[in-house]
Amino acid sequence: MSRPTIKPHSVILFQGDSITDTGRSRSAIGPNSPDGLGFGYPRLVAGALLDKYPDHHLQIYNRGISGDRIFDLARRWEKDSLGLRPDLISILIGVNDTWNYIFTGIGSSPEEYKKILQKMIQDTRERLPDTQVILCEPFILLTGEVTAEWLEDISKRQAAVRDLAGEYQAVLVPFQSSLEEAARQVPPFQLLEDGVHPTEFGHKLLAECWIKTVVG
Repeated sequence: MSRPTIKPHSVILFQGDSITDTGRSRSAIGPNSPDGLGFGYPRLVAGALLDKYPDHHLQIYNRGISGDRIFDLARRWEKDSLGLRPDLISILIGVNDTWNYIFTGIGSSPEEYKKILQKMIQDTRERLPDTQVILCEPFILLTGEVTAEWLEDISKRQAAVRDLAGEYQAVLVPFQSSLEEAARQVPPFQLLEDGVHPTEFGHKLLAECWIKTVVG
């Protein structure tokens, strides 16, 4: 899949769970608000894009919500995604589904996850045919709360994201492999403090991976 075109006046939306949310203000609803973008990779990416395209008047939003599973994101897709009419939408979702599916029984199965994510993408293509979709790999590292029993489930969700990226010609951001490569140089907890949530260093790495993959 070729990289998306960042056109003047583009609306760019980041969607997901706590990894995207990163403490964003719910009252700062306008574009490019530092508080509204949170304190993680979306804010870092937004800063890089605004610096790279100073005359494009980009409008960048973060609508991630901590704790979201794919069910939760699907329920608010109309209001929090399609309603903003984004030109580019970046989706990172799945690790809460893995945790809940394994330990509480209230997450989606990998098969349900793929089906619901596919419907979200399909609905987006039908309603906003020119919107460019960015699919980010959900990820974990074996540190903190994360144990080996997470691996099989999260790998199935990563495979689903890769399959859908191929099916819909969406850009795939390889967060897992990027983190694994970095974890060969530093201890995993320096990247993901509990095996799931990025440290400041981890968010910087995610932002660099996103920019390299999407923008070049």
